[in-house]
Order: sequence, then structure tokens, then C-alpha cells
Amino acid sequence: MKILMVCLGNICRSPLAEGIMQQLADKQGFNWQVDSAGTGGWHVGEGPDRRSVRVAREHGIDISKQVCRQFSKSDFELFDHIFVMDKYNLSDVQAMAPHALAAAKVKLLLGTKEVPDPYFANEMFEPVFKLIEDGCEELIRVLAK
Repeated sequence: MKILMVCLGNICRSPLAEGIMQQLADKQGFNWQVDSAGTGGWHVGEGPDRRSVRVAREHGIDISKQVCRQFSKSDFELFDHIFVMDKYNLSDVQAMAPHALAAAKVKLLLGTKEVPDPYFANEMFEPVFKLIEDGCEELIRVLAK
């Protein structure tokens, strides 16, 4: 199974989601490939935000080697599931879908809730990590069936 996590810049939320989901899948023995991307291209080629790297490390996950990239239409063909962090990302990604089946692959990571962007608030990185972790644990239960 191939899963893509998407946020705005691919430096805070989606790198965390990639790292968390990959670790959970690996622990379950699933041969899943997890990647992340951003709807915007400001940080292409950069690593994740240092605060995301730090909070992930504090939870035993290394995301320091990830490289930010921008979401592309070809991702619809490459991935089985595309999970976005908020409703803006949802509408942006769905608007790029070449057809209805591709658009149906795109869902909010937390079902109906959004993952807030922690970029402007240092104290939000830990709560955002926990929200993403909870969402990924639920996805493992649902997708593993």
C-alpha cells in the first residue's frame, strides 16, 4: 500500500505524519510505503522544520532525512490513499484530481477534524504530533482490515 500525507509546505505536519505512519506500519510488519508532500512549493528540496524534527526525535522517530517536495498530479496515480491535514489542502488537492476516482482518494487525516498548522506557535508541535499520531493509529486499524 502506498500512502501520501499532504500539508501546505511539507515542513511541519506532513513530514510528521509520514514518519509516524511509516513507523506504525513497520511495527505491524506491513510493507507500506509512506511519503509526504506540500501543496505549496516554497520549501522544495529543504528538510523538515527543525521543530518537527525535534518533536519526532523525542518520540523515537527520525524524520531528519526527509526532503520536502510539492504535490503533483502524478501522485494520484502513484498512491492508493492521500491524506491531507486541513480543508484548504483538501480542496487544493481535490481540485487537481484528473477524475472522480482520483479525487475520492483524498481525505482528511482526522476524518472530519483538521490538524492545525503549528508553524507560528512553538508550543503547538507536541499537541500536533499527538493529533497526527492518534489519526495514524486509527488509519492503521482501518486500512489493515
